[in-house]
Amino acid sequence: MRNVLLATLLLAAPALAAPVDPAPVVAAERAFAADGLELGVQGAFLKHSAPEGIVFQPEPVLAKAVFGAPQPKGRPLVWWPLWAGIARSGDLGFTTGPYTFDGKPRAYYFTVWARQPDGQWRWLYDGGPPSDMTNAAPQGSDVAYARLAERRAGSPARAMAAVARAEIALHAAAKSDVKAAVLAVVADDGRIVGSRAAPPTTRAEIETELGTRPAAIAYAPLGGSASSAGDLAWTYGAASWTAGDGSAQRGHYVRIWRNDKAGWRLLFDELLAAPPLKTPPTAPESAATASSGGS
Repeated sequence: MRNVLLATLLLAAPALAAPVDPAPVVAAERAFAADGLELGVQGAFLKHSAPEGIVFQPEPVLAKAVFGAPQPKGRPLVWWPLWAGIARSGDLGFTTGPYTFDGKPRAYYFTVWARQPDGQWRWLYDGGPPSDMTNAAPQGSDVAYARLAERRAGSPARAMAAVARAEIALHAAAKSDVKAAVLAVVADDGRIVGSRAAPPTTRAEIETELGTRPAAIAYAPLGGSASSAGDLAWTYGAASWTAGDGSAQRGHYVRIWRNDKAGWRLLFDELLAAPPLKTPPTAPESAATASSGGS
């Protein structure tokens, strides 16, 4: 009897301990990129975006409204993932990597992905700052995986409530010292981008990157969502600051938060500059509500 029970447990163990990794998210990104060459930019972005997927134009708008019906392919946009992450529940993830346009190096993209009720992956956000990709690894290179979260909030609602509290504290501190505010909550394997430098991968490089940001920034959240396990979340919002010449500047932020043992930590943060705004920014109605990142 003991041998039968042991055999049963051993057979069941692989299913119970099935590893979670970002491979499905990476595959979705690569399929998206392949369609970019096959269908053109508009066709691919339309095909792979979630109903609530957004882009900044420069304000956050629904991708479906921006891209509409597929258009002629135009000049080639080529991109490939080099870093990716996923929730333990396997329904929310991200990838980032370099891209070229018409054969010329341009920058790094960042895409947030959600698994849909039908099991397909669709992106929730796509964009990125003009980062240097001179020394970027070429297409076909291995993709580095971010560490999985160590804790689960148990539901998207509880996760987003905790992330909202974390952002309130971050935003309050950033009004006087952006660098200190971000360093206090960034994960040890996190990435902070926004300048034209290559994405940093070490703490020292993160500190250098933060040194390029304004000393003080006023942030205002606009939306985001969390995984069903409540271990990973993404957020976006508005940002404003005063430049060295005294002029008013503005932009947006996009973040990935991970539920670590020490609490919610910034796994990714990008600051995107935008032209001056005449009216207050608003989030797309269907994208502004915090909800689960997938099924």
